[in-house]
Amino acid sequence: MMRALLSVGGFTMVSRITGFAREIFIAAIVGAGPLMDAFVVAFRLPNHFRAIFAEGAFNSAFVPLYTKIRTQSGDSAASTFADDILSWQVVAQAGLLLVALLAMPWIVAGLAPGFVDDPQQLALCIALTRITFGYLLCITLVTHLGAMLNARGYFKAAAAAPVLLNVFMIAGVLTAAWFPTAAHGVAWGVLAGGVAEALLLVAAAWRAGIRFRVRWPALPQEARAFFGNFGPAVVGSAGVQLALFADTMLVSFLAAGEPSSLYFADRINQLPLGVIGVALGTVLLPEMSRLLAAGDIAGSARAQARAAEIGLLLTLPCMALFVLIPHEIMLGLFSRGAFDQQAAASAATVLQAYALGMPAFILIRCVTPMFHARGDTVTPARATLTSIGFNMAVKVGLIFGLGWGAEGLALGTSVGAWISLGLLLVFAWREGLLSLPPSFGLRVSGIAAATAFMIAVLVLVGPLLLAAAHGLGQFGNEVALMALGLVAGGAYGLAAFGQGLHRRL
Repeated sequence: MMRALLSVGGFTMVSRITGFAREIFIAAIVGAGPLMDAFVVAFRLPNHFRAIFAEGAFNSAFVPLYTKIRTQSGDSAASTFADDILSWQVVAQAGLLLVALLAMPWIVAGLAPGFVDDPQQLALCIALTRITFGYLLCITLVTHLGAMLNARGYFKAAAAAPVLLNVFMIAGVLTAAWFPTAAHGVAWGVLAGGVAEALLLVAAAWRAGIRFRVRWPALPQEARAFFGNFGPAVVGSAGVQLALFADTMLVSFLAAGEPSSLYFADRINQLPLGVIGVALGTVLLPEMSRLLAAGDIAGSARAQARAAEIGLLLTLPCMALFVLIPHEIMLGLFSRGAFDQQAAASAATVLQAYALGMPAFILIRCVTPMFHARGDTVTPARATLTSIGFNMAVKVGLIFGLGWGAEGLALGTSVGAWISLGLLLVFAWREGLLSLPPSFGLRVSGIAAATAFMIAVLVLVGPLLLAAAHGLGQFGNEVALMALGLVAGGAYGLAAFGQGLHRRL
């Protein structure tokens, strides 16, 4: 499993690095204002549908069934099942795309009601969303082929595909002069990136010996089983995305510039969540499905515990850095062009609030596959429905009651993640599925101790590094961030290696 995690994590890291380059270009050319606010909504809408229907719920329902059919009945039966599901996907997504294009004014007005009072902003958002929504159809094919490749042990292509999206979005913003606005250029880059991703996955599937075809949809027993799991999985595996979907509505009520602060803070927060969380979720579900299909329950439990330990080893120091030095992170990465000091300060406080939920998001990635690998998508749905209610109540109270704005929305997201994780653990314990080795607590304690050592070093040395770096002038922010990162990484690595955590994991 470690080799697969490193492979997925490595390609995901490349994707996140190019994603940062993308955000730097967007921040410098589009800035943090009405154009960016409209693009945030236009990009978030298809991404929500992708994460809920095309990735989270689909993988949760498809991978265990595909693995079971392939293990018990062979490749031919598994391919027939996959073709049936792909045919249904294409028909459904094409219909959704047609309806969305025709009804886009009402969809945007319903999901971003705060824009209704500004006709110019609403019209811009509608135009951008009509462009970006076509991305969803491309990603349907990407997700389907990626799931088949992952189930067969081929992880690289699906992990590398998002790099193409970043490249084409950068191309879009660099050619902004050819479009009505810079936001239009980025939106067309999104669509072009989706097409490129689909072509990459088709080529990878062909090389792996996977053949597929779209036909008039059929509904045999296996397909009915898939849809029986798919419905609850829409909610169960995508609780975080459903919460973010509601955020889109709340964001439209925030003051100008605050939606952009949320966007840039979320991009930073998604770096560790993407590299670590995506790698764990991508590898763990097929691994647990394979082990359970072979009857190895103990092996499945060991794989889950190891994934959680690796996730915490990499997540806790990131959370500490995002809480301790968020302003330095924002200044070092984005403070250039139209992204000024005020924008950096606003995004920094939002990043702190998002960071508090990082461990919960990672552990959810490790706990949820325990249910999905067994074909149980109902139990995670129960946890999600409950946590979403608490999540929304906290956000509404913080935003409209206490006036916390963007910070309140981010903090509510973190609180909701911890509630969801707690419920999943309770349900797993009640069903007798929670099985952790005695060494788990000891290893987590060691990870926490290494993080505490890193914090202590940063508190002592950080002010000296900042004072020295800021005297360098133009590149002081970048040098300060690099110096703080090197010191923090060195301190954490020293403490972790000193305890032998790398050998235990």
